[in-house]
Amino acid sequence: MELESGSTNRQSRLKLYKSTLILAYQSFGVVYGDLSTSPIYVYASTFSGRLRLHEDDDEILGVLSLVFWTLTLIPLCKYIVFVLGADDNGEGGTFALYSLLCRRAKLGLLRPSHSTDYDISSQDSCLLIKETRASSLLKEFFDKHHSSRVVLLLFVILGTSMVIADGILTPSMSVLSAVYGIKTKAGGLHDSYAALITCLILVGLFALQHIGTHRVGFLFAPIILLWLISISGVGIYNIIQWNPRVVSALSPYYVYKLFKLTGKDGWTSLGGIVLCITGAEAMFADLGHFSQLSIRIAFTAIIYPSLILAYMGEAAYLSKHKEDLQRSFYRAIPEVVFWPVFIIATLATVVASQAVISATFSIISQCWALKCFPRVKIINTSNQMHGQIYIPEVNWTLMVFCLLVVIGFRDTDMIANAYGLTVIIVMFVTTCLMFLVIVMVWKRNILAAFIFVTVFGFVELLYLSSCLAKVAKGGWIPLVFSLIVLSVMYIWHYGTLQKQSFESHNRTSLDMFLSLGPNVGINRVRGVGLIYTNVLSGIPPMFSHFVTNFPAFHQVLIFVTFQFLTTPRVSANQRFIVSRIGPAEFRLYRCIVRFGYKDARKDSYAFETDLIETVRVFLQHESDDGDARDSVSEMPVNQHESDSVSEMPVNQHESDCLRDDVSMRVENGSGAGLARCRRVRFCGVDNSKELEYLEDAREAGLAYMMGNTCVLARETSSFVKKFAINIVYGFLRRNCRSPSTALGVPHTSLIEVGMAYRV
Repeated sequence: MELESGSTNRQSRLKLYKSTLILAYQSFGVVYGDLSTSPIYVYASTFSGRLRLHEDDDEILGVLSLVFWTLTLIPLCKYIVFVLGADDNGEGGTFALYSLLCRRAKLGLLRPSHSTDYDISSQDSCLLIKETRASSLLKEFFDKHHSSRVVLLLFVILGTSMVIADGILTPSMSVLSAVYGIKTKAGGLHDSYAALITCLILVGLFALQHIGTHRVGFLFAPIILLWLISISGVGIYNIIQWNPRVVSALSPYYVYKLFKLTGKDGWTSLGGIVLCITGAEAMFADLGHFSQLSIRIAFTAIIYPSLILAYMGEAAYLSKHKEDLQRSFYRAIPEVVFWPVFIIATLATVVASQAVISATFSIISQCWALKCFPRVKIINTSNQMHGQIYIPEVNWTLMVFCLLVVIGFRDTDMIANAYGLTVIIVMFVTTCLMFLVIVMVWKRNILAAFIFVTVFGFVELLYLSSCLAKVAKGGWIPLVFSLIVLSVMYIWHYGTLQKQSFESHNRTSLDMFLSLGPNVGINRVRGVGLIYTNVLSGIPPMFSHFVTNFPAFHQVLIFVTFQFLTTPRVSANQRFIVSRIGPAEFRLYRCIVRFGYKDARKDSYAFETDLIETVRVFLQHESDDGDARDSVSEMPVNQHESDSVSEMPVNQHESDCLRDDVSMRVENGSGAGLARCRRVRFCGVDNSKELEYLEDAREAGLAYMMGNTCVLARETSSFVKKFAINIVYGFLRRNCRSPSTALGVPHTSLIEVGMAYRV
């Protein structure tokens, strides 16, 4: 038995090692494209300013030393050692950190409104750590000052908008820099022709996005690996051929010597050096597709040493060929392998661009799910990989902006200034959020958090100050773009919250709704009516308005509420919460459908099939679970609370009747909202007639009802609120995809109810 157990453990370990190595291999084409292509433009951008006046060996070795220590401190120490451990159930990125803080530290404006949503992740419940004094003080501060939550959300949106800006600048900078390599062999080539070639490559790249990265993904990793082998080999050749002494530049003494010799000119050059870590954030942002171990193995074993060799080789070449500072990368390639390396470089920049474009689609999808971005069309391009999506509106918008940047500037130096500012702001946002995670989620000593933010924050602020000094020389591009995106995202989020707040405060109580029946002569017609609403309790104002003016509705009504939670995914058995509204003979139900921000939405037919089946199972369980209906009942706690639910079985018999696959609660008609209830199942209920009604209604057909609302600010509102709600939010709502289209509701079965909300 011991031999069999040992053999099984050995096989499982081998399987784990194999899967980890496969993931590490795949990560080259998805995660490291941007970071691995940075040697193409780092030295040229660094020596493009006043640093070109300093061409001695000490300055060149000083720049190499800065590149080495920047790569060591930020990607290796910060991301590989620390940040990768701050995943949100396997997901990474700016919004993942924020959702982790929202759910585990109860901060932020994106907290779920349903109490059970915090229990959606089993991982959260088992990672409870005792509060520290520092975490308690910070939590108290955020609870006391609501404005701090707003500032935190704006800070996160700033980082997110910079990631989206990166989706414009990475393709522009990478492809243009690679194409400019032609000028090494064709010096008379005009910049306009290089820009035209770049534009053609970019148009082709964006035109292929709709087929999905999975169709060409198998090519990505070999291209990047071939690229890394090429630059490593060229680097080793240049070190041996031109200046083996560059190895001494790994000493931080050369950093000190660089600033001593160059002064302010050395500080301004930091805007070019920061480009050596472009793409480092992708290690964290793309964590959901891989594992922490696979990303760490790929970086430390292959990426890091390859990049160091490439930069050392280029510095060795420059120390003997100072006249080639502006074209150092391609000049440093030996003549015999120039064209193969040039072709591989162009392909590698396309791979790098593809990875950033895909990451932009992913983060916009997350923002949309968390109500921070207008509705867009999201197409899943792979049945196997849920994260591979395509967003047509975003794709063509990115392409247009990329072409404008390339045609408008045609200058890699100005684009580099914009690129560097974008990269360092995203990293600084991550550092600040990590401070909160260390203190409030990990519950570590605040001294450890201060050391983290002091070391890495100081380095990043140093680079940020240099990049901000170049705002007039191209750095304004990401600032303007991110300001527009930030405004759109925040106003959309604010307007959506105002709309939902109006609906919540103006919902109709169940008692009042039921009293309408005899007064207005409501008729029931065959079929199932799905009422889409944001209201979690009571009757939405849209449906009350409809019934008052048109007193008829379907024989089975299901009020459907979608909740997008601050957790990456919701398992299938936690997707639906089904409840009954009123007595059984009314045949009114409520279904809360929960999604994580990374979950893929099904088409309407599959969704309605799952929904009706869930209600059927719910009724079946009521009938089959026991004999004592009256022994289990709803236990109101506070008639004025909204209908949150907790799991508190009344007795052992109830506990035996509970099921895990479909959640259930029963709503009564008392009060403006629902009482706080125990989650229960009625045992021994004969629901055979209800099941027959449900099947009969299902055969008769489904109808969908949604509100077509016009949200306007009150007359007494401030000018800023009127501008945000009436003009900006109104414009976005009119020009984005309608809710029915976004949810895939068939137009032939849709009923839209018009209403005006004054918020």
